[in-house]
Amino acid sequence: MATHEAGRFQSNGMEAGMQLNMNEFLPLRDVVFNALRESILHGEMKPGERLIEITLSQQLGVSRTPVREAIRKLEQEGLVKILPRRGAVVANISEKNVHDVLEVRRALERLAANLAVERITPQEKIRLRSAEREFASCIGSKNLAQIAGKDEAFHDIIYEAAKNQKLQFLINNLREQMYRYRLEYLKDEATRRTLVQEHTRIADAIIRGEAELAMSEASVHIDNQESAILRKLAGM
Repeated sequence: MATHEAGRFQSNGMEAGMQLNMNEFLPLRDVVFNALRESILHGEMKPGERLIEITLSQQLGVSRTPVREAIRKLEQEGLVKILPRRGAVVANISEKNVHDVLEVRRALERLAANLAVERITPQEKIRLRSAEREFASCIGSKNLAQIAGKDEAFHDIIYEAAKNQKLQFLINNLREQMYRYRLEYLKDEATRRTLVQEHTRIADAIIRGEAELAMSEASVHIDNQESAILRKLAGM
C-alpha cells in the first residue's frame, strides 16, 4: 500500500507546496504526519485553517486513512484542534504555550552554552565567529528565510560544540515549534539588530571560556525572543 501510494504522489505532484519525503522504514501515516507538521510549523498552513481529509488526500496522493491518522497525531501534539461543526483546524499558539516551550528551551540553551565552553574546539571557535559575522552581514536582506537560516547556522555550531546529540535534538524540536512565528518577528529591523548584538555577546563569552556569562547571555537571548513573539501574537 505504501509503495503504491508513494508512486501516486510522485507522479501527481503537489498543489499546496507540501512534500512527502518517502521513507521505506516509516509507516505512511508517519510520512503524511511529517509533511503536514512541516507545513504547519513553517507557516504554509495558517492558524485556523481547516484540514479537510479528502482535499489533503488528493493533494498528497494518498488514501484518507493515513491522513486521518496523521491528523489525530497532530492533535495529540497540540498543532491541530478538533472543533464542533468545523472539524480539524490548525491550532493557534497561546501565550501559555509560547512561555512553556521557551521556558524549557531557555534551560537547554544555557546547558548548551555551558557545555560548549567546556568542549568547543579551536576550529569550532573560528566557525562560530564566522557564522556570527555572516548573520550580521545578511540582516539588511529582504529574504527572511535566509536570515532565519543564518541565525540557525550560528546556534547549530554551539549545539555541535556541546557534543551532546540528545540535547541538540531536544533544542531543535523546540525551535521548530516556534518557527511559524520567527519569520514574523524577523521582519522587524530593530529585532534583527538586537540579534546581532546578542550573537556577538554569546560568541565572545564562549570563545573566551566564560561559562557563567555565556549562560546568562543565552538566557537574555531567549527572554528577548519570547517578548518579540508575544508582541507578534498580540498583534495578530
